[in-house]
Amino acid sequence: MPSSPYTPANPSEDAAWLAKLNDAQREAVEYGADLKGQPAGALLVIAGAGSGKTNTLAHRVANLVVKGADPRRILLLTFSRRAALEMTRRVTRIATHALGTRAALAQGLTWSGTFHGVGARLLREYADLIGLAPTFTINDREDSADLMNLVRHELGFSAKERRFPSKGTCFAIYSRVVNTGASLADVLNAAFPWCREWEADLRVLFAQYVEAKQKQSVLDYDDLLLYWSMMAAEPAIAADLSGRFDHVLVDEYQDTNRLQAAILLALKPDGRGLTVVGDDAQSIYSFRGATVRNILDFPQHFNPPAKQVTLERNYRSTQPILAASNAVIELAAERFTKNLWTDQAGAQRPRLVTVADEADQARYVVEQVLEAREAGMKLKAQAVLFRAAHHSAALEIELTRRNIPFVKFGGLKFLDSVHVKDVLAVLRWAENPRDRVAGFRVTQLLPGVGPATAARVLDSVAQPDATGAADAPGLATAAVSTSALSAALAAFVPPLRALEDWQAFAALMASVSAPGSAWPAEFELIRRWYEPHLERNHEDAAIRHADLLQMESIAGTYASRERFLTELTLDPPDATSDESGVPLLDEDYLILSTIHSAKGQEWRNVFVLNGVDGCIPSDMGTGSEEEIEEERRLLYVAMTRAKEDLHIVVPQRFYVHNQTQLGDRHVWASRSRFIPAHLLPLFDAYAWPRIPAPVAPSAAGLAAAAQAKIEIAAKLRKMWD
Repeated sequence: MPSSPYTPANPSEDAAWLAKLNDAQREAVEYGADLKGQPAGALLVIAGAGSGKTNTLAHRVANLVVKGADPRRILLLTFSRRAALEMTRRVTRIATHALGTRAALAQGLTWSGTFHGVGARLLREYADLIGLAPTFTINDREDSADLMNLVRHELGFSAKERRFPSKGTCFAIYSRVVNTGASLADVLNAAFPWCREWEADLRVLFAQYVEAKQKQSVLDYDDLLLYWSMMAAEPAIAADLSGRFDHVLVDEYQDTNRLQAAILLALKPDGRGLTVVGDDAQSIYSFRGATVRNILDFPQHFNPPAKQVTLERNYRSTQPILAASNAVIELAAERFTKNLWTDQAGAQRPRLVTVADEADQARYVVEQVLEAREAGMKLKAQAVLFRAAHHSAALEIELTRRNIPFVKFGGLKFLDSVHVKDVLAVLRWAENPRDRVAGFRVTQLLPGVGPATAARVLDSVAQPDATGAADAPGLATAAVSTSALSAALAAFVPPLRALEDWQAFAALMASVSAPGSAWPAEFELIRRWYEPHLERNHEDAAIRHADLLQMESIAGTYASRERFLTELTLDPPDATSDESGVPLLDEDYLILSTIHSAKGQEWRNVFVLNGVDGCIPSDMGTGSEEEIEEERRLLYVAMTRAKEDLHIVVPQRFYVHNQTQLGDRHVWASRSRFIPAHLLPLFDAYAWPRIPAPVAPSAAGLAAAAQAKIEIAAKLRKMWD
């Protein structure tokens, strides 16, 4: 292993900085630390909910550095850029403590990021070897669907007599095929059966979509993994890739898809230096292409099998909550055995509350939330979780009626906002003039420019110059194309309505697309040019303008336009104009969240709505044994978010609308199959509202009641005398 400038002179044999770890955590951290010259074999850390997974992984990275590993040769993969930054901060803090001096790990741990972010960096470095222009741009999901739609129109599929699948459906099918490795026929049969008749046309569409991306030098999210996996499968490139990293560590391995697993196995085929951390019981993202098989099958990929360390001590929940959660997941068909435990005893068992209907469910939650608040628990320390976003509709109405502020997770992001996408499209077109989706959007910002005119503009930009250099490969392509963009826009004759704005637009594009244009100053130029269009098109221009100023500030933190576009596309921040955002006038607010969005979070008081069959498991998630098992894991994830109090609410009936055959009607529900009768002793099960038990009357009371009846009867007779 290469020497490292971070190696301590006299590392302590009994490292005090490891003393706060429990035995299992320390075993995971120190595994292979005594080996000299080469990394240890593969390590799988099964990290139960609330078991200190992030802390353990950070300590393992720090320990590798303390033992002599070069942080520049460590690849750390997480599932969000924020998680990677937090991990880097933790490693720096821990290693500094261990080494006794400030280690420059913030600069040294340079390969820490998401799969997609690291993939984008590597693809740019190896672009010339794999037929990509290093200046490629990255389409987000919506832009990718728009490009799919352009190809769909060009092929004439949108004009078919029978309605062809929409652009979103087409892209979803394409993405599922890429990420799962399944055949198109299998994907259609399993997830999109209503599209089976279009299989042949979809094959043509997807082939043309790939060709369009190649011509325009654009990649979509899936390409970042697809190209990386293909690159890693080429022996010459694979050897170079693998040789760059002594250690590869992966967080949340249960959330990886087929491509991500293939990349890891190609990087470290013998498992040496490979560490993955995750929990099979929290694998809940199959709709994104993730497969629980990656973590379940991981140990057997290597000979000898990967070392397994299980983290079972929970630092989040009370023991009654863990006992119920353990019992639910123990019924899984296949899993790594673990039994979460804690020294936080707790007296309150999880509540299993039966209510009459969704209205009573909403009232119960509000009553309990307010009761907890009166006892000193902030609203932000409480959360309401649900399987699907629409499950909270009745509750949202009740919260609004009672004037209780709330935030519902899953709102708009920067890249979902029209105004932000407009500005990003200008930057993307300047970066890559072949990007027709960006150009199509930008040109139509001008009054008087519609789709037909925009298409003519793009065709003029795509024309090669006199030498035909516009079709040259690699870096030369970008230089010629930026020049062609400026020339084409200057020469284009716009419609009369667009004439007034065209000159300023052409001048802007010439300035920001010129080689060596100043970054981030060009962002301000674009923002100032866009402001009149913002005011013309949006009534809430002031709020949207705040988004652009925020984005301009963010842009200033990046060294180049290319890095800014890549990072913002892969990990967008929240938008100020997000209507589902934090209430501006309230410092405290209740959290509403889907279970998927709640993963990785924790709250003191947690309510799980609709704990019934049809909701958990969802009636859309019971088509196969694999789907049912994932629904079981969803309930487990929801339960293990609770620290002190857990309420699973069971409405007895729902009002169903728009049933074509049966009309609007009430349907009766039964408790989730994942909480069978033999688990009920682990819960405090009761109906709400609680009805006091009748008190047996005394003899004197019975006599008084009898006398009262006689007197009332006499009075009634007297009324008619």
